[in-house]
Amino acid sequence: MKLYTYWRSSTSYRVRIALNLKGLVWEAVPVNLVAGEQNAEAYAALNPGQAVPTLVLDDGTVLIQSMSILEWLDERYPAPPLLPEDPVKRARVRAAALVIAADIHPVNNLKVVAKLRKMGHSQDDVVEWMQDWMARGFHAFAALIGQDTQFCFGDTPGLADLCLVPQLYNAHRWGLELAPFARLVDIEKRCLEISAFDSARPENQPDAA
Repeated sequence: MKLYTYWRSSTSYRVRIALNLKGLVWEAVPVNLVAGEQNAEAYAALNPGQAVPTLVLDDGTVLIQSMSILEWLDERYPAPPLLPEDPVKRARVRAAALVIAADIHPVNNLKVVAKLRKMGHSQDDVVEWMQDWMARGFHAFAALIGQDTQFCFGDTPGLADLCLVPQLYNAHRWGLELAPFARLVDIEKRCLEISAFDSARPENQPDAA
C-alpha cells in the first residue's frame, strides 16, 4: 500500500498510526502541502479533494478521507481493533473522535489558516483562532472519554486516541496552554511510548523538515 502523506498533517498522522498498529507494510509518498503539491493535476485526479491522506491499495483502489480510511482498515484488518464491539460503545468512541476530526480540525487546517491570512489577519490572530478552537474541542473531548482508563476508552488505544495524539501535536506546536487537559496529556504520553505511535510522529517521517 502507498500512503500519500505530509509529515505535519494530523489526518495523515492518524492513518500512519493505524497502519503501524495493524502491522501493515506500507510506503510513504510525501505530498508537500506548503509547496502546493496537492494541487497538481496528477494528484488532484487521484484525490479530488486535493488533500492528504490518500491510501492506494495493492490492487490500485484509492481511498481518501482519514476517518473513512481508518474505518476501512479496522474492517479489513480487525486486529487490534480500533472500535469496541458493543454498538453503543462504538458510537461513543466515534463521537469523541469526531469532536477532533469534525469540530477542531476543519477550522484549523492549512486551507482555513491560509484564508485567514489572505483576509488580512495577523499571525497572532491566526494563532489565537487555532488555540480557541482546540481548547473548546479538548474540553468536550475530555468530558466524553473514560475517566479511569489507561487510554481514552480502555486499556489499549483506539480510534479516539488516534485522533487525539495528532491534535495534541498541533496544540504543542501552537502553544496552547495544556494545564487544563492533564488527562489528555497523560494519555498522549502513554500512546507515544508505543512504537506504532512513535514511528508515526511527524519528526520521524522521511519528508520532515
